[in-house]
Amino acid sequence: MAASLKNVPLRTFREFLEYKNLKHIRTSGGHEVWSRGDLSRPVIIQSHIDPVPEFIIKRNLSTIGSNRDEFIEFLKGI
Repeated sequence: MAASLKNVPLRTFREFLEYKNLKHIRTSGGHEVWSRGDLSRPVIIQSHIDPVPEFIIKRNLSTIGSNRDEFIEFLKGI
């Protein structure tokens, strides 16, 4: 059975973004902006919602060129 992307703590998702070499650029109005030089758009996460909703994780994995399997492997390693 595949692991779930539900109930991923905000701190854990931030760690994954750092693992993927994204940098926290700024926080504005409850939203964190993360970026990396090769991305066409930044990753936005809401800093006041914990755990991170599954649809936010999926959208941001797509933005950074990652996938569910890579994220699950990361979760197993922490």
